Amino acid sequence: MTDFTYAVDADGVATITWDVAAKSMNVMSLEGFALLDRHIDTALADPAVKGVIVTSGKKDFAGGMDLNVIAQMRAGGAQAIFDGVMQMHAVLRKIERAGMDPKTLKGGKPIVAALPGTALGIGLELPLSCHRIIAADNPKAKIGLPEIMVGIFPGAGGTTRLVRKLGAMMAAPFLLEGKLSDPQKAKAAGIIDEVVAPEALLARAKEWVLAAKEADLVKPWDAKGYKMPGGAPYHAAGFMTFVGASAMVNGKTQGVYPAAKALLSAVYEGALVPFDTALKIEARQFTSVLMNPSASAMIRSLFINKEALEKGANRPQVADQTVQRVGIIGAGMMGAGIAYVSALAGIEVVLIDATPEAADRGRAHSEGLLDKGMKRGKVTAAKKAEVLARITATTDYAALAGCDLIVEAVFEDPKVKAEVTARVEAAIPADCIFATNTSTLPITSLAQASTRPEQFIGIHFFSPVDKMNLVEIIKGRATGDRAVAKALDFVRQIRKTPIVVNDARFFYANRCIIPYINEGIRMVAEGVEPALIENAARLVGMPLGPLQLVDETSIDLGVKIAKATRAAMGDAYPDGAVDAVIFRMADLGRLGRKANAGFYAYDEKGNRLGLWDGLAAEWPVADTQPDLATVQHRLLMAQVLEAVRALEEGVLTDIREGDVGAILGWGFAPWSGGPFGWLDILGQARAVEICDDLTTRFGPRFTAPQSLRDMAAKGTTFYPSAAPATKAA
Repeated sequence: MTDFTYAVDADGVATITWDVAAKSMNVMSLEGFALLDRHIDTALADPAVKGVIVTSGKKDFAGGMDLNVIAQMRAGGAQAIFDGVMQMHAVLRKIERAGMDPKTLKGGKPIVAALPGTALGIGLELPLSCHRIIAADNPKAKIGLPEIMVGIFPGAGGTTRLVRKLGAMMAAPFLLEGKLSDPQKAKAAGIIDEVVAPEALLARAKEWVLAAKEADLVKPWDAKGYKMPGGAPYHAAGFMTFVGASAMVNGKTQGVYPAAKALLSAVYEGALVPFDTALKIEARQFTSVLMNPSASAMIRSLFINKEALEKGANRPQVADQTVQRVGIIGAGMMGAGIAYVSALAGIEVVLIDATPEAADRGRAHSEGLLDKGMKRGKVTAAKKAEVLARITATTDYAALAGCDLIVEAVFEDPKVKAEVTARVEAAIPADCIFATNTSTLPITSLAQASTRPEQFIGIHFFSPVDKMNLVEIIKGRATGDRAVAKALDFVRQIRKTPIVVNDARFFYANRCIIPYINEGIRMVAEGVEPALIENAARLVGMPLGPLQLVDETSIDLGVKIAKATRAAMGDAYPDGAVDAVIFRMADLGRLGRKANAGFYAYDEKGNRLGLWDGLAAEWPVADTQPDLATVQHRLLMAQVLEAVRALEEGVLTDIREGDVGAILGWGFAPWSGGPFGWLDILGQARAVEICDDLTTRFGPRFTAPQSLRDMAAKGTTFYPSAAPATKAA
């Protein structure tokens, strides 16, 4: 799959060009490493070769390791992973030493990496082993080591080399946060050595090769007397760096992300020993992370499955539905956000509201975001003008005449939406697809206002639109394949991740989020210490506790949803205990962050100060508190069981969408790979055991779905290769 070509010019400079066939971006495989190794051997053995340039035949250098290969390595067990990683180390160490005498560090050949664009993961680890890194001045290029974002860490020498090059403190943002930089910032940070004009890249690389001296080939960590920048762990300055780093890692991860802890261990232990021993330590820690079920779950959901969904894994087989012109009805927060991401993606936008002032405010939202981008140096004045020129703000529905997609984003009121649907359909072409942006209203019911229900679909954007990556596409009973394809193609254009679900109350995301919030509120009413509720959630990997989350989404919205749900369900409504709390909070005027008063207290600027000290007066704290595991199981199962029920009922049709949607939509414990990933790690039998205990103590909402019981009895998992961990939350 991976192609490295080899050529030598008349001046004795060999060029190894990385160009993976049938891929838009280079990715590394084990076969690729083997081929690279052979080319390096050829260059080092040929006396006519004076040096080597490693570059790419594509506009970018590389996107990293093929994570499918990592999954295959994991299937071979710990020894197979360790051996495979050490083979990679051997190749990169060979490049680094470049044929020099190991005792005198003389006689080597210069090897330079010439990066035309983005270089991520192994795409940076390979250059770090070269003697110099030269990058094209390409502001769109991203350079860095983002592995931590998918549950692993740089395991092909990137961790060890970057720390030895920059020092632990300076390397920390790039390793522990996966920070990416453009070439100029990467040079300023000391990651790369030189930035040149794109057209001069290869010429400058050749010039350096031919002028390089023996001293240029010796890496600092191979030179006698090397000292780590910032101090090694056994020096006072270095020791304090690691104390701070340990506190930072535990503060951010709460101990549930194994990769961050393993990375820090590899850095600390590796800094105490010679370089080659440090590489072995890095390989062992990397092996440990890959053998942890969390790593494979995160790779599966955040890379493999996410990428598959973005490429249209569940797209109907109909003709291309690329959107040319989108009409957005409603220029409020959601409509304005949708207009911005659409225009940014190159789509012509007609933004309609009831008054010119409201429509103009919606367009101004895009201007404000673009201005922020300009201040950060990410948007040029020309780019701002180009994006704003695509947005036409108006009150005139006749402007919708050329649209091929409508996204209606007016108030969550069926009557208002019905009126808008009729007005829009009178103005749009017969083949135009109509999408309603809603988080709770049934699509099948809303489609009754349409004269063409097969072209009517739901799209649920998450707020703020410009930052949230998930888009939930909802099929009504009459929704046709072309409408689904149009929605999927639109989401792909605006660079979001789609999931497709069938119509049901609250669809998928809110169906799972609301029980999580409700369980936290229910515990407040029971006298559980609010700090225990919030910290239990964070300690199990949730980004926000349920009380903070309801503050962020607003308590009056919770009241509105509760009233509507109670009206729809009648006597079957199960959340009266929750309503008693949120209705009381609303009566007290504590509506959440927007009111600077909710379950948390806020200062006049809206900064969160801590849990409101008046909670205990309203709902006294019980003398006996539950154990941490019980609180965590209640919070997780409230979400997970709804995900399983959604799958049973056909709301979800693909567990990949359930897991990716949960992580991107509301931040469900990313370390677990999502609700179905967590159940596989936990084991279905253990999950049923926990459900039965919770049902006995807290009620039927924790009853294990029959499908989960069947899986427990058969010993099966949601994902074929999953195996339960020995420990779980």
